Amino acid sequence: MSELPRISGRECAKALERAGFLTKLQQSTHIILRRENPFAQVVVPDHRELDRGTLRAILRHAALSVDEFLALLS
Repeated sequence: MSELPRISGRECAKALERAGFLTKLQQSTHIILRRENPFAQVVVPDHRELDRGTLRAILRHAALSVDEFLALLS
């Protein structure tokens, strides 16, 4: 398994959009993204740098592996 990179919340949201998520709402410092099929909703903090544990939890809720996510980043 690959190591998670240090990225911002906006970079994470852009990668999730490439995976089929749509930005539903942004409330102050959180971006809410939703995918209809299969249904998943994730909340991404709009921080300059996400903790690796937070990023890992976001990927778990989005049903993405680390390798799939890394492919979406590039």
